Amino acid sequence: MPRKRKPYTLREKNRHGSYVWYFRRGKGKRVRLPGEYESPEWRAAYEAALGGVEPPKPMASGTFKWLVERYMESAKWASLATGTQRFRRQVLMRVAETGGHIRISQITRRIIADGRDRRAKTPAAAVNYLKVMNQIFAFAIDAGYMTDNPAKGIEKPRVRTTGHHPWSIDEVHRYQAKWPTGTQQRLALDVLLYTGFRRGDAVLFGKQHVRNEVITLRNEKTGTEVIVPLLSPLRRSIDATKTGDLVFLCTSHGQPWKKESFGNWFREQCEAAGVPGRAHGLRKAGATIAAENGATDLQLMAIFGWTTAAQAGLYTKSANRAKLAEQGAALLVIDEHEPGTSIPAPSNPVRGKSGKTQK
Repeated sequence: MPRKRKPYTLREKNRHGSYVWYFRRGKGKRVRLPGEYESPEWRAAYEAALGGVEPPKPMASGTFKWLVERYMESAKWASLATGTQRFRRQVLMRVAETGGHIRISQITRRIIADGRDRRAKTPAAAVNYLKVMNQIFAFAIDAGYMTDNPAKGIEKPRVRTTGHHPWSIDEVHRYQAKWPTGTQQRLALDVLLYTGFRRGDAVLFGKQHVRNEVITLRNEKTGTEVIVPLLSPLRRSIDATKTGDLVFLCTSHGQPWKKESFGNWFREQCEAAGVPGRAHGLRKAGATIAAENGATDLQLMAIFGWTTAAQAGLYTKSANRAKLAEQGAALLVIDEHEPGTSIPAPSNPVRGKSGKTQK
């Protein structure tokens, strides 16, 4: 059952398509409740309104906190996936806690670079900070609030990471040995491996997305429509497994997963099978296998829902290098029994520092 809303609260969609909350008791004045429902900011404003306390004055126009509020009310924000909104909100709220009072006209490259440097001990956080700052200032320029992006072109710190561990074929086999066809654990592996879905797409995938053995699903992260064939191993796995009504992957109670909970559950099944892999690692493994089997950049983009060739190129270039190295390495072999294959002496004598010819 859906949770009962707190008394005197209203939820309305604004002209940009985003939802905003208000407090109104009877025919009294409406009070805007900032932030997401039940967030700390929202709860503080609700308790103040419930107690009859005058709500705090809105943040002064033109400050960074004001820009954050405009961004989160915009059509641009409404078009983002829920997970993307959550990630950007976390970054923006942390920045606004200390710099929300600064006027956006006074934000310089030096201020943004200082913010990056304060996160130097966690390079990934510094990269995320710069990424989100670029995004909100790009919005501000489009909306006419700013003329320049102070975060544009600032150097990002190098993050030393290989990302998610890509599964090996041996690890796939070990997982399959632990979880046979017909179990939800095995179906989870098969969905992730044979579709290339992210976990957010995997938990949405159901019979309504399959027609004539072709899967059509709109990518949760980017909104790109992904069309891939339903491969026979996946069809066999689906047919052998008890699934949910509108989703193939479901909890033990037959309910749909939330992607975060599914990721945690799948990690536990991997640990039980003695493999180090995670859900995203199967996506990387699938891309690697497809590239090594000759898939082109465009084919990988179609399978995995990428909108540019840059990501696909990482896999095809790696696969091509491996093949070229294998072919080229054969040219290094010298047949000791074949005449004329010895390494010839240099045509010009090699002289040492003393000027004497080296033998």
